[in-house]
Amino acid sequence: AEKGRYFGAAVATGKLSTGAYTTILNREFNSVVAENEMKWDATEPQQGQFRYTGGDRLVSHAQANGMSVRGHALLWYQQQPGWAQGMSGSALRNAAINHVTQVATHFRGKIYAWDVVNEAFADGGSGGRRDSNLQRTGNDWIEAAFRAARAADPGAKLCYNDYNTDGINAKSTGIYNMVRDFKSRGVPIDCVGFQSHLGTSLASDYQANLQRFADLGVDVQITELDVMTGGNQANIYGAVTRAC
Repeated sequence: AEKGRYFGAAVATGKLSTGAYTTILNREFNSVVAENEMKWDATEPQQGQFRYTGGDRLVSHAQANGMSVRGHALLWYQQQPGWAQGMSGSALRNAAINHVTQVATHFRGKIYAWDVVNEAFADGGSGGRRDSNLQRTGNDWIEAAFRAARAADPGAKLCYNDYNTDGINAKSTGIYNMVRDFKSRGVPIDCVGFQSHLGTSLASDYQANLQRFADLGVDVQITELDVMTGGNQANIYGAVTRAC
């Protein structure tokens, strides 16, 4: 693969003991991301008690095979540990920022790019934020998370990641406006992830949408690309590749 272009596989670390799996992984991919092992419920199951076993195993495998690692995800409204689900307000804000700091510090220098915040915008036509316990701590929670991540690991690219953002629509425009605001105020953000769960069709303005984000000065990453089987599958994959 060309330098700077990463072809990634989502990995459940339990599969790393399966020879056929790792043979294909090592041959076909140059980047890996944990399916679940770096999420909040996995890395901090009890408040202040961190567990990195799965993430460390994935990083070790990647380093031994010349692969980069994407970190996924520091903060998300889902897969929070039970103790965080029961918190709110300043207590939750402080716990969330501490989580970002501790996890990003643990993996400092080993992660190519972090999904700092995942899926924080609402579906539908509002273009606004998703209602969540994190959002209810104050609208600046995403900015606070990115600033904490930059302080903890200055070398990692910091990404915002979401779905249903493939074309120019209310949701992608809400995210675009946030990124534009962050860039104008010096909030550290380096990349935007487009999950690209494309089904059986591709938005006609897919490339134009990616381009407007790139024009803000952030990297564009296709993070979870999947296309349903059917007569148009190869054409959609081809169109995505050409857009990139």
